[in-house]
Amino acid sequence: MKTNREDGDSIDGEGDSKRQRIVVSPSSASEEPLVPYNDDEDDERRALNHIGGGEEDGHRVESEDDDDPYGQGSILEKPNHQVEVRRDCPYLDTVNRQVLDFDFEKFCSVSLSNLNVYACLVCGKYYQGRGKKSHAYTHSLEAGHHVYINLRTEKVYCLPDGYEINDPSLDDIRHVLNPRFSREQVEQHDKNKQWSRALDGSDYLPGMVGLNNIQKTDFVNVTIQSLMRVTPLRNFFLIPENYHRFRSPLVHRFGELTRKIWHARNFKGQVSPHEFLQAVMKASKKRFRIGVQSEPVEFMSWLLNTLHADLRTSKKSSSIIHKCFQGELEVVKETQNKAISEKKESGGEQNGVPKITDGVIKNNNIAAGTYRMPFLMLGLDLPEPPLFKDVMEKNIIPQVPLFNILKKFDGETVTTTVRPPARMRYRVTRLPQYLILHMGRFTKNNFFREKNPTLVNFPVKNLELKDYIPLPAPTKENERFRSKYDLIANIVHDGKPDEGFYRVFVQRKSEELWYEMQDLHVSETLPQMVALSEAYMQIYEQQQ
Repeated sequence: MKTNREDGDSIDGEGDSKRQRIVVSPSSASEEPLVPYNDDEDDERRALNHIGGGEEDGHRVESEDDDDPYGQGSILEKPNHQVEVRRDCPYLDTVNRQVLDFDFEKFCSVSLSNLNVYACLVCGKYYQGRGKKSHAYTHSLEAGHHVYINLRTEKVYCLPDGYEINDPSLDDIRHVLNPRFSREQVEQHDKNKQWSRALDGSDYLPGMVGLNNIQKTDFVNVTIQSLMRVTPLRNFFLIPENYHRFRSPLVHRFGELTRKIWHARNFKGQVSPHEFLQAVMKASKKRFRIGVQSEPVEFMSWLLNTLHADLRTSKKSSSIIHKCFQGELEVVKETQNKAISEKKESGGEQNGVPKITDGVIKNNNIAAGTYRMPFLMLGLDLPEPPLFKDVMEKNIIPQVPLFNILKKFDGETVTTTVRPPARMRYRVTRLPQYLILHMGRFTKNNFFREKNPTLVNFPVKNLELKDYIPLPAPTKENERFRSKYDLIANIVHDGKPDEGFYRVFVQRKSEELWYEMQDLHVSETLPQMVALSEAYMQIYEQQQ
C-alpha cells in the first residue's frame, strides 16, 4: 500500500477500513490520550497495525484500524514483530530492590486494570502496558524510570527504548516475583537448618516468616502458619505443576503464598497475604473479610472443604486435603419417636419389646440409628468453669487433661444435642494422618459472647490415643497400627472474647525447636510454654 507521501495529504484506501495518517518522527507521547492495552506484548500488536515501515523525509506512516483497536484482524497478514534483546542496558544500576513488593494485587496504579501489568523496578509501582500510549511508557518519560518487569511473563524491558533486557543479575527479582522449587529442594525443607538474610540485614528462617496483619486478619494468619507444618500439603503446593490444571483462584493464591513463605531468597523477612485474602473474600462471598474478626475453626473448616472441592477431579475422587486430614467416625444417634410419644400422651398403649427395622432399633419411644461419617477435625467440649469466686476473690481457672475431654469419642459417653433433641455416641473408626482438635472455648447467648478459660493439659510428644479411646484393629495383616501422635501446631487465644487476639506455636522439624508466631512477630520458645496456654485448636502428626 505504498502511496505518494510528499504532499502530506491523508489518503483513503479502496474498500478497506484502514486510514493512514502522517506522523512526524519523533512524536511526543503527550499528544495522545492514554490507552490501556489489553495485550501481552504491546509492541507485537502495534507492529500488526504498522503499514509500509519505511521512512522518507523524516516521516513514518502508521495505520489505525477503526474497527479493530488491538490489531487482531491483521494477525494473518503481518509477520510477528521481534523485540530487540540486549544485555548492556545502562539503567540497571537504577534498580532499587528495597522498594520492590510483589505481595499485593497485580493492578495498574493508574487504570486499576489487571491486564498486562508491569512493575517499575526503580520505584516499585505497577503500571499497565508498554506501548507508546500506555501508563508505563508515560511514567518512564515523566519520572525517568526506565526498567520494567512484566508481572506475568517475567520479561524485563527498558522504556521508552522498548528493548528487552537479558541480564542474569535480574534473576533474583524473578525468583521473588515467582518463587520456584525443584522436587529435591522440596524434600530437603524439613532437614534444612540454614538461615536466610533479607535485604535490610535481618535474618529469617524459610517457613518461619511473619505474616502481615492487614486488619483483624490474625485468624487467617494462625490458620496459614499451622497448615504450613503439614508436610504433604506443603510439598503439594510448593510445586505448581501439581495443581496448574485447576482453575480455582483460591488454589493458586494459596500455592503462591505457600511458595513465598518457604522461599529462601526473599527480599524481606515477612510476607503479606493480601492476594490470598482477596481470593478468600471472593470465594467465601465475603463471609471472611478484611477488617472483621472471625474464628480460626470456622475459617479452617471452610478453607479445607473449599480447597478439597476445588482440587478434586470428580465427586467421588479424593484430594491432598482428604489424604492428610480425613478420618471416620461411627455415630449412634438416639431420638425420641414422635408418633409413639404422641400415642402415649393420648393414652394409647405400646408394647415394651424393641423392634429392629432397617438397622434402626426402636425401644418404647426411642429410635436409635448407627451410621458412619467422615471428619476433618474433632470438636472437644470443655467442662463448665466454676461459677463462684474463691477466698481470694478471684475465679479459679480450672484445668482438665486432654484425655478427659477425648472420652467424648470412646463410643460410650453420651453427648446431648438440643436442636434437634438427640443423644449421640461417637467412636473413631479410622484415624487420619494429621489430626485436628478444636476446643470449644466460645459460647453465645442472647446477650453476649462468653469465653471458657479452662486450661487443657496435653502432651507435646507421644499422644497415645489407644489408651483412652477404643480404636479399630488394622485391616491388613502386616500393617502396624499407628495411634501415636506428636503436636506440630497449637493455636491459642488471649484476651477477652470480642477483643482478644490469636497466636500460634509451631514446631520446626529440622531442629525440633518451637516458635511462637503472632502476625509479624516470630520468636523461639520452650516446649513447656506451649502447654501453658489456652489451647484453641491443635494439629497432631501421626508417628510413622
